[in-house]
Amino acid sequence: MNDFSRNEFNEVDAVAKGVGVEQRYIGVGVKRPNAKRHLEGRSVYTDDVVLPRTAHVVFLRSPMAHARITHIDADTARGMPGVVAIVDGAQIATLCQPWVATLAHLKGMKSAPQYPLAIDEVHWQGEAVLAVVAETRQQAEDALQTVVVAWEKLPTVTSMAASLTAPPIHPALGDNVCFHREIDTGSVDAAFAAADLVVEETYTFGRHTGVTMETRAVLADYNRADGKLTVYQGHQAPHMMQDLYSRHFGLPEHAVRVICRDVGGSFGIKVHSYPEDFATVALSIMLRRPVKFVADRLESFLTDIHAREHHVDARIALNHDGEIIGFDVVDRTGIGPYSVYPRTSAIEGNQVINLIGGPYRHSHYRATLDVLFQHKTPTSQYRGVGHPIACAVTEAIVEHAAQRLGIDPLEMRRRNVMPDRGYPRNGASGIQLEALSHEQCLDRIETMMDYPALRREQAALREQGIYRGIGLAVLIELTNPGAAFYGVGGARIAAQDTATVRFDASGVVTCLVGVGEQGQGTETVFAQITADAVGVPMDSVKVVTGDTEVTPYGGGTWASRGAGIGGEAVLQAGLALRENLLRLAATIRQCDARDLDVSEGRIVGRREREFVMEVAEVCRIYYFRPDTLPRGPLPELVVTRSYAQTGYPFAFTNGVQASYVEVDIETGFVKLLKHWAVEDCGRVLNPLLVDEQMRGAIVQGIGGALFEECLYDEDGSLRNGSMADYLVPMAAEMPDIELSHIETPTATSQLGAKGAGEAGTAGAPAAVMNAINDALQPLGARVTSQPITPEKILRALGRI
Repeated sequence: MNDFSRNEFNEVDAVAKGVGVEQRYIGVGVKRPNAKRHLEGRSVYTDDVVLPRTAHVVFLRSPMAHARITHIDADTARGMPGVVAIVDGAQIATLCQPWVATLAHLKGMKSAPQYPLAIDEVHWQGEAVLAVVAETRQQAEDALQTVVVAWEKLPTVTSMAASLTAPPIHPALGDNVCFHREIDTGSVDAAFAAADLVVEETYTFGRHTGVTMETRAVLADYNRADGKLTVYQGHQAPHMMQDLYSRHFGLPEHAVRVICRDVGGSFGIKVHSYPEDFATVALSIMLRRPVKFVADRLESFLTDIHAREHHVDARIALNHDGEIIGFDVVDRTGIGPYSVYPRTSAIEGNQVINLIGGPYRHSHYRATLDVLFQHKTPTSQYRGVGHPIACAVTEAIVEHAAQRLGIDPLEMRRRNVMPDRGYPRNGASGIQLEALSHEQCLDRIETMMDYPALRREQAALREQGIYRGIGLAVLIELTNPGAAFYGVGGARIAAQDTATVRFDASGVVTCLVGVGEQGQGTETVFAQITADAVGVPMDSVKVVTGDTEVTPYGGGTWASRGAGIGGEAVLQAGLALRENLLRLAATIRQCDARDLDVSEGRIVGRREREFVMEVAEVCRIYYFRPDTLPRGPLPELVVTRSYAQTGYPFAFTNGVQASYVEVDIETGFVKLLKHWAVEDCGRVLNPLLVDEQMRGAIVQGIGGALFEECLYDEDGSLRNGSMADYLVPMAAEMPDIELSHIETPTATSQLGAKGAGEAGTAGAPAAVMNAINDALQPLGARVTSQPITPEKILRALGRI
């Protein structure tokens, strides 16, 4: 089911005005033009790129979470076949400046300087300390086995509670608090004291990581002859990496080229910089030849960023009729020994306290955040970035309060969500909201799941000893981050995106844009927008992304910004190119451009739609017979336009999800029966792609709710860093997922698109947790720790 409805309360009339052109492709479920290339194995990933004289690097990594390096013996390795060089951290540091990952607008944030390879001391298991470079990967691996390192084991700090009291991991920082923040609207204690009911609960979330199909890979090629560095890399933000390589290696930015071809999944894992990235570039500069690093799966578990390790104490105050008065939360989150560069490791926690309570119209809010250093793999921004935590805390405690008050959970939400007619407005934490549709979403999901009938079925099955639960989750998601998101903090990460759209001599349109493709369908959406904006068939559009030397400067793909920001730049460039085309055609036909239009590759009369000439003929004359045109400047057949979100810091989306589960109280196993989601991501540009994104994101959220967790021992060693031990949802664990859509286009752009890539992940963990607790309610049991494992359920039931 894929239902769409217009938001009848949207007073900006964005839907009615459309995007200013005949829409043949925008809003249509167009299949991916690049799907056949992928299916036939013609994709080009970083490891597929082969350059002459390429050497391969592997890294010796610390087996301990905290240790001092007392001696390294690599003499045997240096004599092994094919070995080109063995390089330590001090040597790399002569070429690459260290970094400190803080943002100025996160007041008081601190982190220690970090180098590509550890020097003298390591701070997490898996931290790289030595680079072994050889002619082949196998030779490098063989040589690595002969390196002997003497370690002096040092004390570790692994728990968040210990972080608050233990000696600082980095003594120069004074303590283990990376970032502290408080939000207080005032009179919170008085509001709680006056409430009819106060509900308190503690929620914990296990850290987990992304498991991308393609692991991280870098191929660096420094050409000393012309002083240029080319880096092939699977990444979400190529221009960001171009800037980082330029600054940390002292190279002019124009001398650095970053090429991102096909990228096999990202989820935020590939939006950061990693020490190995800089080390690989340094080795290429040092050795004057291409050097390639490809992480194996075991390395990925130790070195890809982790996320989601939170401990949240939450309180909610309510009146007897279910009105929410306020929230009071304390969030502690562990991030490893360093903040991740350059986006930092404080953004996730910061977004958690910004978003808790977000869908509801309470006015009293207090939140305290402590971001804490530990001896574990660094954590940072992973798909959803704080949203799954904020949504789970909010929705779990709201649902628990509804149970305490004897109010139906769906009715509880209806009484408290911000009304659709009540925008624009601010949330209690200060977030600015343009226009949302919670009431419509709740109405839609009630119909989709036949909520009353499902409750009757649940009651009947309970009489038979079958425990099923229904869980709801209302959510908001920030998308299209505005101009101040990173720039105000000093990080050189573009908030804008730029598109160049041009006609070639054959009439084919080439669209170049900085937002890349990582499997989410970016190239398809940009082709749709270009085709409609210019007025040509979609198969006459070629999209080029992922090359800093070719594409215009832009922010890349993150925070569900690709379609909303990159797409608007494409639209504006395409519309401008269309106008230039019509002016040129009018010059050729000696008529008024206002009497002409473009439709499916043809110039036609605006009123009668009669054929005038082919677009390809206009291009032929422009490029090959300019002698037939009037003297003087002509309308250009190449146009560049930029766009940045303004007016609101973000374009918030919203939605509601529901989960139906069955809990086996003898084994603790959870069976996912059905999942529903109603999503409002503004104008839906391609229903097929949006639904793909939503389903994939929901499954990813289910992974965090039930299966995925990076488990550590007391010494900070990862216990389950392999696909044999780290659980991810597979086909058998995926329920049927039914989707529907409301459309409330943002008025901040002509396209009206918001983001959709992370909303599924944001809401699924809350819906699943609430469904499990609903199933357990008759038995007096409750679980508030994710992932919700059979063991935790059995403990809650008192069976173990």
